[in-house]
Amino acid sequence: MNKIKQTAAFTARNMKVFFKDKGAVIGALMAPLVILLLYILFLHNVLKSTFETNVQGMPTAFDDKLINGYIASFEVSSILAVCCVTVAFVVNMIMVEDRITGVRADINIAPVSKSVVVLGYFLSTAAVTLVVCFITLAAGFSYIAVMGWYISAGNAFLIILDVIIATLFGTAFSSVVVQFLKSRGAINAVSTVVSTVYGFICGAYYPISQFAKGIANAVMCLPGTYFTALLRSHFMSGFYQPFVDAGIPTDSATEILDSLDANVYFFGSQVPTWAMYVVSACSIAVLLGAFILINVVRIKKKKKA
Repeated sequence: MNKIKQTAAFTARNMKVFFKDKGAVIGALMAPLVILLLYILFLHNVLKSTFETNVQGMPTAFDDKLINGYIASFEVSSILAVCCVTVAFVVNMIMVEDRITGVRADINIAPVSKSVVVLGYFLSTAAVTLVVCFITLAAGFSYIAVMGWYISAGNAFLIILDVIIATLFGTAFSSVVVQFLKSRGAINAVSTVVSTVYGFICGAYYPISQFAKGIANAVMCLPGTYFTALLRSHFMSGFYQPFVDAGIPTDSATEILDSLDANVYFFGSQVPTWAMYVVSACSIAVLLGAFILINVVRIKKKKKA
């Protein structure tokens, strides 16, 4: 019970330190919301024009909200897939700052178990990242509701679950990487690279279906892709029946969903949802194992020293 109280207290301390830094809070919140704004202002009409070009020659008696809602769902799922990871890197700067300022050394002197300190950093990163992602999700749901809502209640709850597990992945991933960073410049450089590259290799910024087959199969070997695929599936699968009801043939409706990764394929075979969850759970478990192992080895080395 004492360790639980200490962990809760240290987790709360880290959260207070983060939220006290207004610049960090604004940066973490603004990044996904600015990307959403950029989608709305610059890319929404481009994606809509592409969709309308693809359905030329088909019955056009479907509501404009159907197209707008479909594109909006793609945009919001893209942002969430990325921010669950990139925000975790921003929040994990607390750990690096404590090393730089000497706070970590002071904490290590205190009569507190090292596992409490490590777990406190992890839980605070997960909690703050989850808050930011849920705010982004609320903004995304509001945007989709205005553009065209075709998400069932069941899929809405699954989207919330997807955000939680994607946040756990982002927290575990960033926590492993941050263990090897010892300066502000290093974490800023890593955060910049991750925010730029991760969105492409996980299929968030550009659909995997548009990649060359070799690259698409290679990308499907990366765990981050499956978190994007889960979000895409639950955001966009509800559009299949409305497309068919609007007069689009079933094969064409499936192709439209495939074009923006509502369905994903690995070496020509469609990946079922349960398999995505299995891969996601395994990737989180591996990263957590690596995070624990790194800290156990470090603690043992310090004890020997």
